[in-house]
Amino acid sequence: MTVTTGLHHAAYRCNNAQETVDFYTQVIGMNYIMAISEDFVPSTKEPDPYMHIFFEIAPGSYLAFFELPNSPKMGRDLNTPEWVQHIAFAVPDMETLLTSKEKIESHGVNVLGPIDHTLFQSIYCFDPNGHRLELAVNTAGPEIWKKAADAAPAMLEAWNRDGTTGELGAWLHKKELVRTYPV
Repeated sequence: MTVTTGLHHAAYRCNNAQETVDFYTQVIGMNYIMAISEDFVPSTKEPDPYMHIFFEIAPGSYLAFFELPNSPKMGRDLNTPEWVQHIAFAVPDMETLLTSKEKIESHGVNVLGPIDHTLFQSIYCFDPNGHRLELAVNTAGPEIWKKAADAAPAMLEAWNRDGTTGELGAWLHKKELVRTYPV
Protein backbone atom coordinates (compact mmCIF):
# COMPACT_ATOMS: atom_id res chain seq x y z
CA MET A 1 0.00 0.00 0.00
CA THR A 2 1.36 3.39 -0.99
CA VAL A 3 1.61 5.85 1.87
CA THR A 4 2.88 8.74 -0.23
CA THR A 5 0.50 11.30 -1.66
CA GLY A 6 2.79 12.79 -4.30
CA LEU A 7 6.18 14.36 -4.78
CA HIS A 8 6.78 17.13 -2.24
CA HIS A 9 10.09 18.18 -3.77
CA ALA A 10 13.18 16.86 -5.44
CA ALA A 11 16.38 18.77 -4.70
CA TYR A 12 19.50 19.07 -6.83
CA ARG A 13 22.60 21.19 -6.78
CA CYS A 14 23.06 24.27 -8.94
CA ASN A 15 26.10 26.35 -9.84
CA ASN A 16 24.39 29.72 -9.56
CA ALA A 17 20.99 30.38 -7.99
CA GLN A 18 20.21 33.46 -10.10
CA GLU A 19 21.11 31.74 -13.37
CA THR A 20 18.96 28.78 -12.33
CA VAL A 21 15.99 31.02 -11.47
CA ASP A 22 16.32 32.80 -14.81
CA PHE A 23 16.40 29.50 -16.75
CA TYR A 24 13.48 27.82 -15.00
CA THR A 25 11.25 30.91 -15.06
CA GLN A 26 12.10 32.37 -18.48
CA VAL A 27 12.95 29.24 -20.50
CA ILE A 28 10.91 26.45 -18.88
CA GLY A 29 8.09 28.68 -17.58
CA MET A 30 7.96 27.58 -13.94
CA ASN A 31 7.04 29.78 -11.00
CA TYR A 32 9.88 30.63 -8.59
CA ILE A 33 8.07 30.45 -5.30
CA MET A 34 10.48 30.34 -2.37
CA ALA A 35 14.05 30.63 -1.15
CA ILE A 36 15.65 29.45 2.07
CA SER A 37 19.14 30.56 3.05
CA GLU A 38 21.02 29.33 6.10
CA ASP A 39 24.59 29.29 7.36
CA PHE A 40 24.12 25.87 8.96
CA VAL A 41 22.57 22.63 7.72
CA PRO A 42 19.33 22.30 9.75
CA SER A 43 19.55 18.51 10.14
CA THR A 44 23.23 18.27 11.14
CA LYS A 45 24.03 21.82 12.33
CA GLU A 46 27.14 21.59 10.14
CA PRO A 47 28.37 25.03 9.02
CA ASP A 48 27.73 25.16 5.27
CA PRO A 49 26.03 28.28 3.92
CA TYR A 50 23.56 27.67 1.13
CA MET A 51 20.82 29.20 -0.97
CA HIS A 52 17.89 26.79 -1.46
CA ILE A 53 15.49 27.82 -4.25
CA PHE A 54 12.11 26.26 -5.11
CA PHE A 55 10.01 26.13 -8.27
CA GLU A 56 6.41 24.95 -8.35
CA ILE A 57 5.85 21.93 -10.60
CA ALA A 58 2.17 21.61 -9.64
CA PRO A 59 0.25 22.56 -6.50
CA GLY A 60 2.16 21.07 -3.57
CA SER A 61 4.98 19.67 -5.74
CA TYR A 62 8.32 21.43 -6.18
CA LEU A 63 11.71 21.27 -7.85
CA ALA A 64 14.45 22.69 -5.65
CA PHE A 65 18.13 23.55 -6.00
CA PHE A 66 20.97 24.30 -3.61
CA GLU A 67 23.76 26.73 -4.40
CA LEU A 68 26.72 25.77 -2.18
CA PRO A 69 29.36 28.51 -2.49
CA ASN A 70 31.87 26.85 -0.13
CA SER A 71 31.87 23.45 -1.85
CA PRO A 72 34.00 22.35 -4.80
CA LYS A 73 32.47 22.88 -8.24
CA MET A 74 29.82 20.29 -8.98
CA GLY A 75 30.27 17.64 -11.61
CA ARG A 76 28.20 14.77 -12.86
CA ASP A 77 28.44 11.04 -12.23
CA LEU A 78 31.01 9.98 -14.83
CA ASN A 79 30.10 6.31 -14.38
CA THR A 80 26.55 6.91 -15.62
CA PRO A 81 25.69 7.93 -19.21
CA GLU A 82 24.31 11.48 -19.29
CA TRP A 83 20.97 10.30 -20.74
CA VAL A 84 20.14 8.20 -17.68
CA GLN A 85 19.71 10.71 -14.87
CA HIS A 86 17.10 13.30 -15.77
CA ILE A 87 14.12 15.21 -14.44
CA ALA A 88 10.91 14.62 -16.42
CA PHE A 89 8.03 17.09 -16.32
CA ALA A 90 4.54 16.33 -17.61
CA VAL A 91 2.91 18.66 -20.11
CA PRO A 92 -0.81 18.47 -20.95
CA ASP A 93 -0.73 17.88 -24.71
CA MET A 94 1.37 17.58 -27.85
CA GLU A 95 0.79 21.21 -28.79
CA THR A 96 2.31 22.32 -25.48
CA LEU A 97 5.27 19.98 -26.02
CA LEU A 98 5.99 21.44 -29.47
CA THR A 99 5.47 25.03 -28.29
CA SER A 100 7.83 24.36 -25.37
CA LYS A 101 10.46 23.04 -27.77
CA GLU A 102 10.27 26.23 -29.84
CA LYS A 103 10.44 28.42 -26.73
CA ILE A 104 13.44 26.59 -25.28
CA GLU A 105 15.27 26.70 -28.63
CA SER A 106 14.54 30.45 -28.92
CA HIS A 107 16.71 30.89 -25.82
CA GLY A 108 19.64 29.19 -27.57
CA VAL A 109 19.22 25.86 -25.79
CA ASN A 110 19.65 22.68 -27.85
CA VAL A 111 16.58 20.41 -27.75
CA LEU A 112 16.40 16.75 -28.75
CA GLY A 113 13.08 15.40 -29.97
CA PRO A 114 10.25 14.91 -29.93
CA ILE A 115 11.03 11.25 -29.27
CA ASP A 116 8.19 8.73 -29.53
CA HIS A 117 8.34 6.34 -26.55
CA THR A 118 4.99 4.73 -27.53
CA LEU A 119 3.44 5.49 -24.13
CA PHE A 120 4.48 9.13 -24.34
CA GLN A 121 6.42 11.59 -26.47
CA SER A 122 9.12 13.82 -25.06
CA ILE A 123 11.79 16.41 -25.68
CA TYR A 124 15.12 16.73 -23.88
CA CYS A 125 17.52 19.55 -23.03
CA PHE A 126 20.07 20.46 -20.37
CA ASP A 127 19.68 23.20 -17.79
CA PRO A 128 22.62 25.56 -17.09
CA ASN A 129 23.79 23.23 -14.29
CA GLY A 130 24.11 20.22 -16.59
CA HIS A 131 20.93 18.49 -15.38
CA ARG A 132 19.10 16.74 -18.22
CA LEU A 133 15.45 17.73 -18.44
CA GLU A 134 12.58 16.00 -20.19
CA LEU A 135 9.17 17.39 -21.03
CA ALA A 136 6.73 14.57 -21.75
CA VAL A 137 3.13 14.16 -22.85
CA ASN A 138 1.22 10.91 -22.41
CA THR A 139 0.05 9.62 -25.79
CA ALA A 140 -1.26 6.16 -24.86
CA GLY A 141 -4.59 5.32 -23.31
CA PRO A 142 -5.14 3.61 -19.96
CA GLU A 143 -5.25 0.09 -21.44
CA ILE A 144 -1.70 0.43 -22.80
CA TRP A 145 -0.46 1.77 -19.45
CA LYS A 146 -2.19 -1.18 -17.75
CA LYS A 147 -0.48 -3.57 -20.16
CA ALA A 148 2.87 -2.00 -19.23
CA ALA A 149 2.09 -2.34 -15.51
CA ASP A 150 0.97 -5.95 -15.95
CA ALA A 151 4.20 -6.80 -17.82
CA ALA A 152 6.49 -5.16 -15.24
CA PRO A 153 6.86 -8.08 -12.75
CA ALA A 154 7.74 -10.63 -15.45
CA MET A 155 10.11 -8.16 -17.12
CA LEU A 156 11.97 -7.56 -13.85
CA GLU A 157 12.17 -11.29 -13.20
CA ALA A 158 13.62 -11.89 -16.70
CA TRP A 159 16.06 -9.00 -16.27
CA ASN A 160 17.25 -10.35 -12.92
CA ARG A 161 17.66 -13.83 -14.37
CA ASP A 162 19.00 -13.10 -17.89
CA GLY A 163 20.07 -9.45 -18.02
CA THR A 164 17.50 -8.86 -20.78
CA THR A 165 13.73 -8.79 -21.12
CA GLY A 166 13.61 -10.19 -24.66
CA GLU A 167 10.10 -10.44 -26.06
CA LEU A 168 8.57 -9.41 -22.73
CA GLY A 169 9.64 -5.83 -23.40
CA ALA A 170 9.48 -5.90 -27.20
CA TRP A 171 5.68 -5.47 -27.31
CA LEU A 172 6.06 -1.80 -26.47
CA HIS A 173 7.98 -1.07 -29.67
CA LYS A 174 5.82 -2.99 -32.13
CA LYS A 175 4.58 -0.89 -35.06
CA GLU A 176 1.10 -2.38 -34.81
CA LEU A 177 0.58 -0.98 -31.31
CA VAL A 178 -2.35 1.37 -31.85
CA ARG A 179 -2.52 4.66 -30.01
CA THR A 180 -5.77 5.17 -28.20
CA TYR A 181 -5.13 8.67 -26.95
CA PRO A 182 -5.04 11.57 -29.44
CA VAL A 183 -1.54 12.85 -30.12
